[in-house]
Amino acid sequence: MAGMRGDDRQPTSMFSYVSAEDRVPKDHPLRPIRALVDEILRDMSRDFDGLYARVGRPSIPPERLLRAQLLQLFYSIRSERLLMEQLDYNILFRWFVGLEMDEPIWVPTVFTKNRDRLLNQEVARQFLGRVVERAAAWMSDEHFSVDGTLLEAWASHKSFLPKDGPPGAGDGRDFRGQTRTNDTHASTTDPDARLYRKTFQGEARLAYLGHVLMENRHGLIVDGMATTADGHAERDAALLLLHRHARAGRARTVGADKQYDTHDFVALTRQLGYTPHVSQNVKRRGGSAIDGRTTRHEGYTRSQSCRPRIERVFGWLKPLAGLRKVKLRGLEKVDSLFVFACAAFNLRRLPKLMASVPTTA
Repeated sequence: MAGMRGDDRQPTSMFSYVSAEDRVPKDHPLRPIRALVDEILRDMSRDFDGLYARVGRPSIPPERLLRAQLLQLFYSIRSERLLMEQLDYNILFRWFVGLEMDEPIWVPTVFTKNRDRLLNQEVARQFLGRVVERAAAWMSDEHFSVDGTLLEAWASHKSFLPKDGPPGAGDGRDFRGQTRTNDTHASTTDPDARLYRKTFQGEARLAYLGHVLMENRHGLIVDGMATTADGHAERDAALLLLHRHARAGRARTVGADKQYDTHDFVALTRQLGYTPHVSQNVKRRGGSAIDGRTTRHEGYTRSQSCRPRIERVFGWLKPLAGLRKVKLRGLEKVDSLFVFACAAFNLRRLPKLMASVPTTA
């Protein structure tokens, strides 16, 4: 053997004295995120206590469940089974979740059951709220944008059957030439999903709608929610999100696309204390609900230039966080996951923003 050549000895040692903390680089992007998440979870500890019984076998710690769920969103892991596989051998993942090097991982079904029981709408919204509190110095409290996006349901067209059809009338495979509507049909796989298409040119799919309220300074998410899919859901959800964050005595603006250019939405938005900077839909019957008294101001132009940033939010939530086709069934579960993913989006961006000096609105 040449003197300078290394020896390819196979590892035989059983013990390692280097911790996961030492193996993760000091400048790894997950480190500041982990510090933020730990701070938030400590604040929520008392809330977690009320979710668990005082007697019985100990469950998976809620902090570890939520950290693991964040990893699944950050790294586009498509299933809980693959997540558990990664946790088994990935030192970085073990460190982030809080597992010891030789600690056994959970059975995927056990993890899923515990996660679904913990991650309800209340916990997800509390988590997002605490993330928003820590990001408040980098967020505008005067200028916002709102929009919605299609979330394909975990159900196929074959499951979309007549509500009052006789038993055994068909398995839903051959529906060519049939008129199928949400009034007469429902999915047997996910009854909360609705047949919906976002555009006139697009195909109808069983879906939900996800809605986001974004601030215009850095494009962070202020609030979000998922609803059933119908033609009025986007405007109704936008009004609900705006109502949650309405403040008396403050001049505020909200930007939106042409779909929100209706007289009812514009009037209700003004009642909530917001100036509606909505894109004009001049081709709509009756004309636009926005006139020159709004569009002549520079603020309207600035809102319209900031509004497309919300597409970056959906550009992360859907292809990267895996919400393009949600793998959960039922509106409550879909809403919980969507809100938690909104918090993950903010967490991913906060470390870089926190390294900069906060600016004023």
